[in-house]
Amino acid sequence: MEMGNVIEKFFLSTGFSAFAWGNLVMLLISFALFYLGIRKKFEPLLLVPIAFGMFLANLPLSGIFSEPSGHAPGGLAWYFALGFSIWPPLIFMGIGAMTDFGALIANPKSLLLGAAAQLGVFLTFAGAILLGFNAQEASSIGIIGGASGPTAIYLTQLLAPGLLGPIAIAAYSYMALIPIIQPPIIRLLTTEKDRRIRMEQLRPVTRTEKIVFPLLVSLVVILLVPSVTPLIGMLMLGNVFRECLVTERLRETAANALMNILIIILGVTVGATASAQKFLNLRTLAILGLGVAAFAIGTAAGLVMARVLNIFSRNQINPLIGSAGVSAVPMAARVSQMEGQKADPNNFLLMHAMGPNVAGAIGAAVAAGVFLALFGLN
Repeated sequence: MEMGNVIEKFFLSTGFSAFAWGNLVMLLISFALFYLGIRKKFEPLLLVPIAFGMFLANLPLSGIFSEPSGHAPGGLAWYFALGFSIWPPLIFMGIGAMTDFGALIANPKSLLLGAAAQLGVFLTFAGAILLGFNAQEASSIGIIGGASGPTAIYLTQLLAPGLLGPIAIAAYSYMALIPIIQPPIIRLLTTEKDRRIRMEQLRPVTRTEKIVFPLLVSLVVILLVPSVTPLIGMLMLGNVFRECLVTERLRETAANALMNILIIILGVTVGATASAQKFLNLRTLAILGLGVAAFAIGTAAGLVMARVLNIFSRNQINPLIGSAGVSAVPMAARVSQMEGQKADPNNFLLMHAMGPNVAGAIGAAVAAGVFLALFGLN
């Protein structure tokens, strides 16, 4: 073989030969996510693995998401993606093990704020239908507004697996970008006086209440929407590990080691779904736009509901905690805290915001169950 042919053959085997403008665009997007995660510290545990998965997927011929063919094995992310039906419930177990539900138990009105924030899910569903998506696709797009990545993946895997890549990217990226998305909406819909409202200290919650609560929620929600048993069941199991005080090793594993492993696997896999071929098209751009709208509507609905409740309530609610009803545990609650402290450095809203935050996670799972009941592919 002539030297020229050898060089040409080697060049054609490299990624440089297949590099296109779309790869460059997606690499630049991955670099932007790296910047936001590392430099700006916007949920780096999510953004860094997502950005790296996107980076790998857009290096031509890397094969990270290739399917098995003949004797050739599939790519690493392809095998990870086989667990998309398993990873979300396990992540919910970790969230339950890390989260104190006491704020929701002490202030049941938080349920209304979490329910109001789900307006973004259903209005976005309607918007997706108007844009030509079918009911299953529109359900999967709408659930982005629930700001729960595991719920979005779980529902999309069942209803619209063809949209799993853009929906997973939208759900997880927007969750991480909550500190950018929510503050302008908060400032638009609340006054300085609203943001300075100090809420009364929450009542102490007994250990018995904390153990009974996850069992009661499981009973009611699973009987209402049985299809979300894996999500709600694992969320509440993790919380029982936390609150019963006799399973500390299980709580520690679920909340730390297992959760960290799952975040790495899921983050890289979600990022790897965003190849240029799948990502740079009008349908994907429409999904991303609808996802932003879903987050914005859910945030606005939670804020407005809090202000409405204040009309009828003797004990005033700081509307900022309503924005935490979009779920995104605990990112949205932290944004409520930060915005409140900008108005009053001595105002501490984090625990109050965790009530609607947890209610939003439950509400998003219920919304997913409603979509599965109505449009499930049985």
